[in-house]
Amino acid sequence: MPLRKINPAAYDALLAEKIARYRADFAPFDLPEPHIARSAPLHYRLRAEFQIVRREGQVAYAMFNPDNPREAVPLETFPVASATICEMMPRLRDELQASELLKDYLFRVDFLSTLSGELLVTLVYKRPLRPLWEAAARDLAQRLNIQLIGRSRGQKLVLGRDWVEESFELEGRQLRYQQIEGAFSQPNGEVNRQMLAWACAQADTLGGDLLELYCGNGNFTIALASHYERVLATEMSKTSVHAAQYNLEANRVDNVKVVRISAEEFSEAYSGTKEFTRLAGIDLKGYRFSTVFVDPPRAGLDDGTLALVRGFDHILYISCNPETLKANVAALHDTHRIAAAAAFDQFPYTDHLECGLLLSRR
Repeated sequence: MPLRKINPAAYDALLAEKIARYRADFAPFDLPEPHIARSAPLHYRLRAEFQIVRREGQVAYAMFNPDNPREAVPLETFPVASATICEMMPRLRDELQASELLKDYLFRVDFLSTLSGELLVTLVYKRPLRPLWEAAARDLAQRLNIQLIGRSRGQKLVLGRDWVEESFELEGRQLRYQQIEGAFSQPNGEVNRQMLAWACAQADTLGGDLLELYCGNGNFTIALASHYERVLATEMSKTSVHAAQYNLEANRVDNVKVVRISAEEFSEAYSGTKEFTRLAGIDLKGYRFSTVFVDPPRAGLDDGTLALVRGFDHILYISCNPETLKANVAALHDTHRIAAAAAFDQFPYTDHLECGLLLSRR
């Protein structure tokens, strides 16, 4: 997230503008009144990345100016970051300043936090990390009570573990998620919890089995599993598949199978045009899919996946790009209507709006 003007007093007006655009863009498709998931105006972001600059011999955090990407703007704090990150920023900066071993050749610091208060810090360097650095970094991690990783080109030293565990309550259950450094995780934790609650509310009466494409670390899978008899989830990233399997076990979810396969490949397998050994032992015809859940990349659904989802009675669609969502809804409009809608303000003070739709067969 580049440095932007942050004005909590303007939050409501900015959100209203985004919702108005959403309503206008989807008016041709008879958009129902959307459920609106607001963000906290401050301390909402669980991830943050900062460049390290030097000012008068002192190390400082910096972010790039969106109007001039070459300009790194020093900052004292970052009020959209979680309270956990904001509290750690000055402590870590002072520790780095006091240690030549830790600050020399350091050019970036990444933070990954959770709603439950865990914190992982990654220090990225322009030269290889030596044993003396590792000893100093271990002492730092112990003093600050954080998970710590050191990185340089082709090198990764994990001091503790390279993941944090998120934990929060949803529908009377305490859910747990392993979130791995460098892998995707939802940046706005409270809005993510609202997304999960909305998706579960839509799924509550649909029954049958669920197919999920692009499942990631199982963020939605874990929450939705109890609303269906069986779930088949697909994901291409090995790291995310391993995290999803860990999360299923941690949450004692036993009605889900996760397959490492892309949405495009699964579409070919499901249509019978191609076989994949990664689906060996899975009886696709034995599932009674009532619903397909998709949370695709910004490019949206490709033509093959659109053809696949068209065959489902219900399509639960979470989108990070309203433009590609609109194109996909237009392509499905002859067979599916919008039964429910939501807007999730994952990124306050930006034009970005996460959207949720339940599409049901006409």
